[in-house]
Amino acid sequence: MRQVFAVRCPSYDQAHQQMERLLSLCGGAERFVRPGEKIVLKVNLLRPAPPEKAISTHPAVAAAVSSLTAAQGARAILCDSPGSGYPYTEPTLRSLYRQCGMEEAAERSGASLNFDLSSREVSLPQGRLIRRVEVISPVLDAQGVINVCKLKTHVFMGMTGAVKNHFGIIPGLGKVGFHAKLRDRELFARMLLDLCGFVSARLHVMDAVVAMEGDGPGESGRPRPVGWLLASEDAVALDYVACRMIGQEDSPVLRAAEVFWGFDPSEVEIVGASMDELLVPDFLLPCRREGMLGKATGLGVPVQRLLASALSSAPRVDQGRCVGCGICERACPQGAISLTGGKAAIDRSRCIRCYCCHELCPQAAVLLRRKK
Repeated sequence: MRQVFAVRCPSYDQAHQQMERLLSLCGGAERFVRPGEKIVLKVNLLRPAPPEKAISTHPAVAAAVSSLTAAQGARAILCDSPGSGYPYTEPTLRSLYRQCGMEEAAERSGASLNFDLSSREVSLPQGRLIRRVEVISPVLDAQGVINVCKLKTHVFMGMTGAVKNHFGIIPGLGKVGFHAKLRDRELFARMLLDLCGFVSARLHVMDAVVAMEGDGPGESGRPRPVGWLLASEDAVALDYVACRMIGQEDSPVLRAAEVFWGFDPSEVEIVGASMDELLVPDFLLPCRREGMLGKATGLGVPVQRLLASALSSAPRVDQGRCVGCGICERACPQGAISLTGGKAAIDRSRCIRCYCCHELCPQAAVLLRRKK
């Protein structure tokens, strides 16, 4: 069976106590870390933002995992590469750690913050879609990885959880190329699963104390108290339970996992709670829903893609909110965004609806609307 463990955690004040309970359910922290090891905690740090916005893994959860790692005599390193609009540089990381609360989490738990900016190209011999990729060195140099993800909606992929969090092992602006090449959500999902298989994290922990609903995973989403901590040794099983919790039926990651990786939902067992207890009523899902239409009608892939273009939400810039920071311009894989008169402008004829601009805009100035 693919086990997913769950404990209630009504507030982040209880994160350490409840994380201890969660890891105890999993067999104890000693199952995942050993004395003297260097363990990377792969948190979700999409962009610099305060913890209360629910954009990133909450520092209380990161500190709890770090403390329990240190208690085993291992060294914890908090690590991530931010979204594709942000360069992977020391000033970016310092801003990221400070604003996301990771500086405080590291001080409180004895963890280190990663400032190693190097990366290396590696082979993925078991990859089903990609066989070579550039990966940040801390992940490659660690004795083990614990994936500490966040439960959030995602306009492009439906939900971002355990599997999607692996995209952060690709350095900074290197992510842009993947959005350019893998415009189809199914292909993007297969790439994420290849990354997940390569990292082979020892444990996946999900911060679902306060999730994000609506048009996540960035500024346009909104925090939603959920009150759970989840964990599993199986990233796909954890995402399956999370999708059921929020009513997200349209998951390209889960579809790809079933087709290419042999995932069987009937093998998932929840320990510590029932599925009925975990369900979140009236959870607001992201606006992009055309994937379900294409699948439901049984139409071929070319027709599905035409429907996706016709029915998906086209990004537009709210000129009143835009401050001309250029993050969306750097993040756009098609070069469809330029700064004109100090404001962002989108060339819709080149837009592939990857929504990187919407995801990363710190001002929530990129809005989504149906194509007319």
